Amino acid sequence: MKYETQKIAYWYFLAAMAVFAVQVLGGLLAGWVYVQPNFLAEVLPFNIIRMLHTNSLIVWLLLGFFGAAYFLIPEEAEREMHSTKLAYLQLIIMLVGTAGAVVTYVFDLFQGNWLLGKEGREFIEQPVWVKVGIVVAALIFLYNVTMTVLKGRKTAITNVLLIGLWGLALLFLFSFYNPANLSLDKMFWWYIVHLWVEGTWELVMASILAYLLLKLTGVDREIIEKWLYIIVATALFSGILGTGHHYYWIGTPGYWQWIGSIFSSLEVIPFFAMMSFSFVMVWKGKRDHPNKAALLWALGATTVAFFGAGVWGFLHTLHGVNYYTHGTQITAAHGHLAFFGAYVSMNLAIITYAMPILLGRDPYNQVLNMVSFWLMTGGMAFMTFVLTFAGTIQTHLQRVLGEDFMSVQESLNLFYLMRWGSGAAVVLGALLFIYAQLAPRKELIAQGSKEGA
Repeated sequence: MKYETQKIAYWYFLAAMAVFAVQVLGGLLAGWVYVQPNFLAEVLPFNIIRMLHTNSLIVWLLLGFFGAAYFLIPEEAEREMHSTKLAYLQLIIMLVGTAGAVVTYVFDLFQGNWLLGKEGREFIEQPVWVKVGIVVAALIFLYNVTMTVLKGRKTAITNVLLIGLWGLALLFLFSFYNPANLSLDKMFWWYIVHLWVEGTWELVMASILAYLLLKLTGVDREIIEKWLYIIVATALFSGILGTGHHYYWIGTPGYWQWIGSIFSSLEVIPFFAMMSFSFVMVWKGKRDHPNKAALLWALGATTVAFFGAGVWGFLHTLHGVNYYTHGTQITAAHGHLAFFGAYVSMNLAIITYAMPILLGRDPYNQVLNMVSFWLMTGGMAFMTFVLTFAGTIQTHLQRVLGEDFMSVQESLNLFYLMRWGSGAAVVLGALLFIYAQLAPRKELIAQGSKEGA
């Protein structure tokens, strides 16, 4: 570790892994409710479980992004972070806000209170006071990292990372705007949700990937930066107007069907470019880096992202298809594989690379880490196929034949049971990953015992 302030990332990664565990366990619980609909209905209703699952996903991914920034920016900028105290204050604010949101959701506190109670819009249900805390934490973070970069070396990696981080922070401000008109509400709501995951987050992902490949492959920085700019250009070109594929059925003008279909189809390109970029860099690379697990996660992230966000996204993005599939289990299949590939796996890749360095030891527990990769990736791939088949049947029975919703859900029970089994594999892999990161190797324990003796 070259810079002392890189240690800040360790605490962000610890917090991220803790919330990650909560997120996957919440997903497993939600999956069981599909099998047994009345399970915990009186104690913890499904809508609350789902809020915990989706909100904790967003929180832990953001914690991972922040940790990645605190780890790679000192190296890229060739100077220490501007303020260690601000970084830890930001982490405390985020964790307090997260705990406050969880308690509010679970116990349904302050219902109807505009400041303290939960709000009703998906993914941004956080109480207003929590949203204010998130904005304060984001401002602290942006000030800290921007000042560091401005005073240090500027690289393509830090430039793209900052654009992505500034973008996601500014777009979150739309969560405070809740117009009475439902069409207008959904239009601005997608400014956050779509322009995060198919816009600014892609920039963050691309910059982390570029950093990892720079370190793991030994390819010249100039080559990696050229690829990075190409990926960023295609991501922004397709992603911004690609928001239109969410505007098909919410009351916006009909031209959005064509804009959304055309530009959404182009959203496959940046994910294909990222996958090609990663494999070409490894092929060109001259370095046999000891951290094979980090390289596996990086390559896996781009590959699964291409299939989850690219291929599965394209499957139902054209408005003629989306008319039938919108809101079915096909949407769930796409969402799970896309998030896992693009953002979950990339966060796990940077954690796998950084943790040995932060702890001052060689890459460790790599076999366990790789097993966790295959458990999670295999489980998520099987879940995607199961949900795709379930969604196809649901579309035909419900949208074509006109059967009622609950009858169709009952006929999908076998698929939901298989989905739960694949979710159990993902949870096992996630817990194994956390164990692999935090448990010392046996050799280190033996060495410590000898030194003590």
